[in-house]
Amino acid sequence: MERVSLLIKNANVFNTYLKKFIPADVSVLNGKFYYIDRKQCTPFQADEVLDAKGRYMIPGLVDIHMHIESSMMTPGPFSECIAAYGVTTIVSEPHEMANVKGIRGILEMISAAKDAPVDIFYGIPSSVPSTNEELETTGGVIDCHAMKHLMEEKDVLCVGEVMNYREIIRENHLEIAKFLEYLREEHPGFVIEGHCPSLTDLDLAKFLYLGINGDHTEHTLEEVKQRIENGMFFEIQDKMLKPEILQYICENQLYEYCSFVTDDTMTDVLYEKGQLNYVVEKAVRAGFPLEQAIYCATYTPSQRMHLYDRGSIAPGKIADFLLLDDPAVFQPACVYKDGVQIFSREARKKTPSTYAFPKDFYDSVRLPAISLQDFQIPVHSDKSHVTVRVMEVHPDRTQTTEKLVSMPVKNHLLDWQDSGCLLAMVFERHGKNGNIGYGFITGSCLKSGTAATTYFHDHHNLFVAGDNPEDMFLAVKRIEELQGGFLTVKDGQILLELALPVCGILSEKNVKETAGDLKAVRQSLEELGYCHANPIMSLCTLGLPVSPALKLTDRGLVDVRQGKIVPLIC
Repeated sequence: MERVSLLIKNANVFNTYLKKFIPADVSVLNGKFYYIDRKQCTPFQADEVLDAKGRYMIPGLVDIHMHIESSMMTPGPFSECIAAYGVTTIVSEPHEMANVKGIRGILEMISAAKDAPVDIFYGIPSSVPSTNEELETTGGVIDCHAMKHLMEEKDVLCVGEVMNYREIIRENHLEIAKFLEYLREEHPGFVIEGHCPSLTDLDLAKFLYLGINGDHTEHTLEEVKQRIENGMFFEIQDKMLKPEILQYICENQLYEYCSFVTDDTMTDVLYEKGQLNYVVEKAVRAGFPLEQAIYCATYTPSQRMHLYDRGSIAPGKIADFLLLDDPAVFQPACVYKDGVQIFSREARKKTPSTYAFPKDFYDSVRLPAISLQDFQIPVHSDKSHVTVRVMEVHPDRTQTTEKLVSMPVKNHLLDWQDSGCLLAMVFERHGKNGNIGYGFITGSCLKSGTAATTYFHDHHNLFVAGDNPEDMFLAVKRIEELQGGFLTVKDGQILLELALPVCGILSEKNVKETAGDLKAVRQSLEELGYCHANPIMSLCTLGLPVSPALKLTDRGLVDVRQGKIVPLIC
């Protein structure tokens, strides 16, 4: 009688190649699937026997486009959380950490994941900074040399999303352009992820011609069609679960050319709803065939990343799997990684993370001396009124529009407090130049009070917006004390705060604690009048200079379409 490590009996096993469930017993030997016994009659001596009791057995879920930093957690607590959702492999792109600490930040994220219960692979951040040093100041820069160095890391699988998508298709001197040329010569076929919202026709062809053949961003149906028809792998995140998109994929049997991903999942959503399992379950509820949904959450993402050792329950494949009571409800009864249980609903264990980052990672908010005078905007004119560029926030997207607002001038200072706008400022906090960028926000944002954060895409400088300078000053000083975080202030009182002491963007607490703090901040923003589908993401992307139309960095107001700094006062 042959001996195996694990024997799973009486399971309804998902066969990836037939795309259907088949009753079988499954044996595991040395962390890999050994035999899928459809006759259920082969005797084995097993170190462990698991009676599935008719439950549905599917491969571990594989998320190939996501960012751990979006959860505001470090890799240890994050991976323990997603293991409970049946996610056993992720490909994370740590460009947020790279923007703060450069290549050291990436290598520390890799080190912090060494003891994770799931497999964490990485994409090389290709756009750090997201634009250039004229438009934003970052703590780190990833150049072509650094990208080549990261290629040597065994856990690096791909080039992360190329975000400066309009610049790279024109004549340029971008570091990523140099690296793509190097890959074409030395590593043809290396996976290159893209980020190209609204790119179509010849521009899309130019993007694909460079070898960038995957995209995960939000699109119209026509844009999705153009991507798939031109051989681009399409990654479906939550906001792309639109009826017309799913219908197009299903009617044309395009399952081989897409997968489900999460991209960004904030901690409170992660804690309350889940991660990739939530996206897959939502797709099934929207009409995506169950078997095809499992296929696009396990097999196709594995193939995309050349992870040919996983994604199916078959002999020789890594024994990553989960058992479900109901195949359409992705809440696992138990989860196994390499044939070893990492989660059980009946006996849930918590293993606190013990990884410590270098000392300077906890000392990353480095501001010059700041006074209340810094919250005044001088006007070098004798006019009684001036026209000011304002970022108008919308309730259903992170893109802003430019609005021109007339504001009075008193004693050569902008008298903005009765203008219907809030003052917004970005302080360079990486200790490089002490820049302060000034702007204004209006629309579906705060109506009163102040909000401040160092979690500010992608440069992660310190952002503050409020209705009076005193509260804004208080918020900035408190963020400095916390060495990073997110907080709200009103009438001289700090309302709520979330400390993010690791590089100003991550917490080392577990998912429940971090989620509770973040949800409280979210609710506080809403109570202060922020009316948005996701107020946290809306506020945190007001400084993202690759997202139209007007954004604010430490360098000032960025006209995203023109790719240049424009004056605050017209």
